[in-house]
Amino acid sequence: MTATSTKPKYEIKDISLAATGKQRIEWAGREMPVLRQIRDRFAQEKPLAGIRLIACCHVTTETAHLAIALKAAGADAILIASNPLSTQDDVAASLVADHDIPVFAIKGEDNETYHRHVQIALDHRPNIIIDDGSDVVATLIQQRQHQIADIIGTTEETTTGIVRLKAMFRDGVLTFPAMNVNDADTKHFFDNRYGTGQSTLDGIIRATNLLLAGKTAVVAGYGWCGKGTALRARGMGANVIVTEIDPIRAIEAVMDGFRVMPMSEAAPEGDLFITVTGNKHVIRAEHFEAMKDGAIVCNSGHFDIEIDLKSLGATATEVKQVRNFTQEYRMPNGKSVVVLGEGRLINLAAAEGHPSAVMDMSFANQALACEYLVKNKGSLEPGIHSIPTEVDQEIARLKLQAMGINIDSLTAEQEEYINSWTAGT
Repeated sequence: MTATSTKPKYEIKDISLAATGKQRIEWAGREMPVLRQIRDRFAQEKPLAGIRLIACCHVTTETAHLAIALKAAGADAILIASNPLSTQDDVAASLVADHDIPVFAIKGEDNETYHRHVQIALDHRPNIIIDDGSDVVATLIQQRQHQIADIIGTTEETTTGIVRLKAMFRDGVLTFPAMNVNDADTKHFFDNRYGTGQSTLDGIIRATNLLLAGKTAVVAGYGWCGKGTALRARGMGANVIVTEIDPIRAIEAVMDGFRVMPMSEAAPEGDLFITVTGNKHVIRAEHFEAMKDGAIVCNSGHFDIEIDLKSLGATATEVKQVRNFTQEYRMPNGKSVVVLGEGRLINLAAAEGHPSAVMDMSFANQALACEYLVKNKGSLEPGIHSIPTEVDQEIARLKLQAMGINIDSLTAEQEEYINSWTAGT
């Protein structure tokens, strides 16, 4: 499991899985032309030379290409898992064996191991943190104040992580720059909507073999992840109900043709419940009590707190594993509630996460955000910074180019018109 030394160089499940991981990483690379071009440039320019970097990410075939690109850029990088069930063990093995990238990640690791890996990562004394949910940054601020002076900045690509960073900044504890990768157009329009939508249903179907057509699916949250999930569920024939707390998002869901109601009203109607809010206890004890016998509950938000599994476990008279990543909780009233993936990210717990084609843009943003932090070291104020528009547009341009798609450009007359206020109708 670990290399034999006083301080382990890696901690993974099985190094012998590397050959399978290498094959899968190469397959994913076919759909990641943008990151490949960035990696090739990085290999020539070495923009991260001398930079100590830690990446807390889902250890997937797509993340492997980000790690390889960062190493090509000259970074002294290590990789840890951002979620206990999201690691692909063969990928972790290949990164160690074939690319000499230290990885500390095992699928199914317990919370103690997960937090120990965060500490191992921080022992690397990073200059840059790539975070996924802001656990590493939060741990740094709470437990390792003396290391903050080493930090050039952090990048964050989840809605949950950005919410936490904003709270840190409001509390005056975020004293270095943080790049908001999540809100880059080439990230949230595509990764959150199309990636989450497709991979969430992929995970549900792999775990259950459920026929979605004719079922009532309840999607909690109508942000970009919720929009994608609701769209894909409807596309597979489900009758979709959306629950929301934001009146603007709620009316948008109505205008998009979905039924909208509180969770208390949706609970007795749903056959399948999917949480994508980033908040705590969206589905609670009173909702479990009202659900149909055999209702299926899962989460595609970042952390496993969206479903109140503690109250469900305390209430249940019996819990049994009925399929891989599928547990049935028998209730005192005789009905059962089925929970997928232990309430963790179902698309990574039971499936392979987002398709490579969409992660190509997300990880291009991550790589370029790291380069931006280094280039602007000392000039960026503490707080949260957007990905520059020109970087966002360059990623989109490279993606279109790789897809063989051309678009129009402005004529001189059009350029003059949109930059002038004197020309009327």
